[in-house]
Amino acid sequence: MAKRSKTKPKLQPGMGAIPHAGGVTFRVWAPFADEVRVVGTFNEWDETAVSLQQEEAGYWAVNVPQAKPGHEYKYLIVSGDDEYSRLDPYARQVTNSVGNSVVHDPEFDWGESENFQIAPWNELVIYEMHVGTFNDDPGGEPGTFYTARQKLPYLQQLGVNAVQVMPPMEFPGGFSWGYNPALPFAIETDYGGPRAFKAFVKAAHELGMAVILDVVYNHLGPGDLDLWQFDGWQENEGGGIYFYNDHRADTPWGHTRPDYGRPEVRQYLRDNALMWLAEYHVDGLRWDATAYIRNVEGNDLNPANELPEGWSLMQWINEEIQANFPGKISIAEDLRGNEWLVKDTGAGGAGFGSQWDSNFVHPIRAAIISGDDQFRDLDAVSNALSAHYDGDPFKRVIYTESHDEVANGKARVPEEIWPDNSLSWFAKKRSTLGAACVFTAPGIPMIFQGQEFLEDKWFNDQDPLDWDRAKELGGFVQLYSDLIRLRLNRDGFTKGLTGSAIDIFHVDHENKLLAYHRWAEGGPGDSVVVVLNFANSSLQDYALNFPAEGEWQLRFDSHFAGYDESYEGQVSGSVTAEGDIPQASIAIAPYSALIYSQ
Repeated sequence: MAKRSKTKPKLQPGMGAIPHAGGVTFRVWAPFADEVRVVGTFNEWDETAVSLQQEEAGYWAVNVPQAKPGHEYKYLIVSGDDEYSRLDPYARQVTNSVGNSVVHDPEFDWGESENFQIAPWNELVIYEMHVGTFNDDPGGEPGTFYTARQKLPYLQQLGVNAVQVMPPMEFPGGFSWGYNPALPFAIETDYGGPRAFKAFVKAAHELGMAVILDVVYNHLGPGDLDLWQFDGWQENEGGGIYFYNDHRADTPWGHTRPDYGRPEVRQYLRDNALMWLAEYHVDGLRWDATAYIRNVEGNDLNPANELPEGWSLMQWINEEIQANFPGKISIAEDLRGNEWLVKDTGAGGAGFGSQWDSNFVHPIRAAIISGDDQFRDLDAVSNALSAHYDGDPFKRVIYTESHDEVANGKARVPEEIWPDNSLSWFAKKRSTLGAACVFTAPGIPMIFQGQEFLEDKWFNDQDPLDWDRAKELGGFVQLYSDLIRLRLNRDGFTKGLTGSAIDIFHVDHENKLLAYHRWAEGGPGDSVVVVLNFANSSLQDYALNFPAEGEWQLRFDSHFAGYDESYEGQVSGSVTAEGDIPQASIAIAPYSALIYSQ
């Protein structure tokens, strides 16, 4: 009888810990190491047991037959007389940011959600969410993907079709905004880890909602950062192989800007971006502070500080996304009004699908927060409503609240309108007037968690949403739901709000009244007229032109008494436009928005 030959399991391709039928392949990049070993529960943490073999370009790898998913491990890196214990830079799971890496099995049953498709970008409505504060108890542990998942039916009923999750990558401690990632490939342990995030994505997809993930590539850490001087090498007391080691490392958040010019670091960031789309089935990425990826100082004022390799990195990743994940969206938070972010890479652009629009949020917030009507600049509002990038208004995300706009010295819009009295009549009226701007202007509308029930104060990562307000202020939740319903044309008579066209045909500076026509192709069921009153006064029998003759149905009035008992009797109603230049007399309450269609 012939003896069976024992063949050594082959090394698997990929980085980090790759489980397979013959054990686990471990691979790590440490170009200045003299020796690399892996230790873990599979070898009882024997520091001499398993050495990695050197491959090309500073990579090291080994197959460990006895290792399996769930085992904890770390790398021991020897460089000269020094030895470093390191977490795996590619670890999908860790015990915590200063603990051990965990071999993670990426297999997951996606069920029918496997075939989910994000809505067309002109029909997206985004809800920005911070997992740690979205649904948890005050004074307790941070919220998790499990607790956030419990509120997804509420978001579905609200009408949003995309949830944007603030960064959930492993960070120091349990409370954070998430913009200090210690391990970019690992899901925060306190949020539930990788399987909890996959279950969250699956649940969102089953309810018809896309998931957009916030990623941070402008800096890393700076706390609990095992990537710092990873294999012992550094220059100028810098961060070593993963970082610039000169002035280009400097960012407002620490000296930890990745080295976008080093091929292995570029690959690391590219692999991270594509992992979220491939393994976690997310539907898009929102890139934090891209101005600091393309420029040392984060502005366009000093060409000497540009980072062309950062620009080419963004181009490369966006080209990969478009080629491998068509339809998924890549959004830049640049906030410099630079339309080259959303131009095609073939034309020299960065290739993003859309970008957060600072040229919308600041003029609109100024117009609704100011305490004096005379300072409401309707020209600035008009420019904000009608702006676009690269000829396409959907290449911008528009909002009045985001995590940045409601913290860092700024507060929620109702709080800004009347500090310590965010439930005043003025705060209610003008904050929802701002919401009407968001949902009726061409662009991708976004709201921040709790905005729909007038959450007050400012965003704090240890101050959870007050869900009692959602019940107490249910009328305003309904107001937002009604705006979203109209924005998405769910009743079939406001298709114009999904189109790109806008004509601001009426600007009355004296009465602070603005009106505009929105359409996709035009005609009944398509053309929409929006009227905004930025003054603390009612207007009666106000003559206004309309795009066509006939009856124009009032589809929305932000002064509807059903939204709040403090609103006095509704003064507005449907109107009939007549004449060679069709005209009708409208009535509108103070600080109110009206939406008409045929």
